[in-house]
Amino acid sequence: MSASSGPAGRGASYARGARILSIGIASTGLLTFGYFSIASHVLDGPSAKRIDLLWSIMFVIISVIYRPIEQLLSRTIAHSRAQGHTQQKLRVPMMIQAGFALLFLAIALAFEEELLRVFDHQQALYDILVVGTLAYAASYFARGWLAGHERFGLFGGLVLMESISRICFALAVAIGIASGETAVALGIAAAPFVSLVVVPLAFSHTARARRASDAAREALEGPITVDEADAALAGPGTEGVQEMAAHEDLSLRRGGGFAVSVAAIMLAEQTLLNAAVLTVDATARDAALAGIVFNVLLIARAPLQLFQAIQTSLLPHLTGLEATEGHDAFARAIRVTVLAIAAFAGAVTLALLVIGPFVMEHVLFGQHTHYNRFGLALIGIGMGLHLTSGALNQAALARDRARAAAGCWALAAVLFVAWMFSPAVSDQVLRMEIGYAGAAGLLALSLALLYRRGARPAPTTGGAGAAPAQARASESTMAR
Repeated sequence: MSASSGPAGRGASYARGARILSIGIASTGLLTFGYFSIASHVLDGPSAKRIDLLWSIMFVIISVIYRPIEQLLSRTIAHSRAQGHTQQKLRVPMMIQAGFALLFLAIALAFEEELLRVFDHQQALYDILVVGTLAYAASYFARGWLAGHERFGLFGGLVLMESISRICFALAVAIGIASGETAVALGIAAAPFVSLVVVPLAFSHTARARRASDAAREALEGPITVDEADAALAGPGTEGVQEMAAHEDLSLRRGGGFAVSVAAIMLAEQTLLNAAVLTVDATARDAALAGIVFNVLLIARAPLQLFQAIQTSLLPHLTGLEATEGHDAFARAIRVTVLAIAAFAGAVTLALLVIGPFVMEHVLFGQHTHYNRFGLALIGIGMGLHLTSGALNQAALARDRARAAAGCWALAAVLFVAWMFSPAVSDQVLRMEIGYAGAAGLLALSLALLYRRGARPAPTTGGAGAAPAQARASESTMAR
């Protein structure tokens, strides 16, 4: 076993990957903010609002239907690599991703008139929504492949290229090269296409690494067989039939079940972040109150966006640990992540108690609105519990407990919506703050209980070869 594959090597790889992704995603967040800021200056109010709606609708859709495949690919590839397999079977994830994309297309076509009304009958915006959402199927598939192979530099490059290409369209309108709402909106559709330029780099790197590995093996073990040569020449996107037929049992049913469960998790998370805005908008007499709720929830949204980098690198890291190093290393990784989240959330909560209302009223939003410092502190606590739930959720996915994790998320989301419609607290902003913290706490507790029950690893989507792989790793360690 190489040094890089041991616990210290895996930990260093995880930390390095998380740092790279954090930089990439933080830069992406700033560029995305810049895109909407420029759009608001170069477009009139109604046009800028339609761009916001277009992005919001697309973001919710792609989070729910495409991130599950990213997670499935990341987990399956990481597990296969931990067992020593150099090629992965991509047919089933590709079929599931294509199925989700076709389902979206069918729904979008069926509800074309309704969506056109949302966009004030701007046909171009509807077309951009459809084309952009379909294009993100390939982008998220590439993200899962890169995460599973721990190519976090290229992953960060992909999301960075996406945000750079998007803001270029807004800049083109700002300097007069182009004009109008459609020109700005085209950046949203073009971004996933441009981001895929990093994929050939990933494949060429994989091909070079495989050739080097084959050359080293031939030098040690003699000439490779015809079947092995065929598999080596097949490339990074092929199935590797001879090797994987003996080790891979990711069926369409199992992969589809995993993807559907993760889709339910994504939908529940979007409910926790968006349902309060919708319920307040539907029930409040003050039309501005929903905007205040949205502003407060940004305290939770911003860290969650950045934490996607940690989640992306955490899942393949945990999957590899589970397959090779065992429960102690797995638990240590979770413990370190949760402690880091607790420290961060504690600092944010303290800052919200001390200067939260001033920053919200005079720095960020400039509205004549009073923000309750204790309510803001509740959002900080809820944010920490939400981030902790994200880490525990990745542990559940790594152990193939996606269905049970989805149940935890669904329960928290349903109770949160029910709480928002209850009259228990008359102040709707405070009701949201209490409800979000409570729902996040319930979610973290239920996922923690699931994690404790998973002390003995469950069977994984990587197949029946997991136990032999662990045995081989143990024998290799004893031999050393």
